[in-house]
Amino acid sequence: MINKYAAEFVGTFWLVLGGCGSAVLAAAFPNVGIGLHGVSLAFGLTVLTMAYAIGHISGCHLNPAVSVGLWIGGRFDRKELIPYIISQTLGAIAAAAVLYVIATGKAGFEVGGFAANGYAELSPGKYSLLSALVTEVVMTAMFLFVIMGATDKRAPAGFAPIAIGLCLTLIHLISIPITNTSVNPARSTGVALFAGGGYVVQLWAFWVAPIIGGALGALLYNGVARKA
Repeated sequence: MINKYAAEFVGTFWLVLGGCGSAVLAAAFPNVGIGLHGVSLAFGLTVLTMAYAIGHISGCHLNPAVSVGLWIGGRFDRKELIPYIISQTLGAIAAAAVLYVIATGKAGFEVGGFAANGYAELSPGKYSLLSALVTEVVMTAMFLFVIMGATDKRAPAGFAPIAIGLCLTLIHLISIPITNTSVNPARSTGVALFAGGGYVVQLWAFWVAPIIGGALGALLYNGVARKA
């Protein structure tokens, strides 16, 4: 069992370090900044690479909303749910801590949003709470739908990480302007703790909405799959 939890810790560490690290360190770098497209791809690549690396160990959830969704969808044992969520959250916090140490090594660095998620004044595009909640629910639901479908026994074997990684990339391309894209409570928690202030106050939304979305996505897939 401990191997599964360790894998989830390392995998989520990589997701936050790679995805949020690209946003904090590289997105606005002078002349060669990777921008929204690069950050979106970075998040997708973290999941794709880790899916191949640890998928056979823990299933590579890396996300409390994914674990909850897979449990609701009948693909995950309830007794492992809390340990998975704890491992994922600790991995995200550890990655955010490493990123903070790296980022603050540059003179004049300001923590600012630190790739955290937010709505209203803390939204990149100043979108409302309603917009943020709808976005996070729908995007996470579609993420779970793709995960459930790509890992179905009837799906082509070996290609699930590609579909899942590209799905997460697409999700970021759509929703970075709205919430800075969460769809993952652990990812949101790690960086919010270092961004502080309003980002911590708003963190509740990025637990509630993705978990609801994950559950809905799993139920939707099971409803569609039963009719296939």
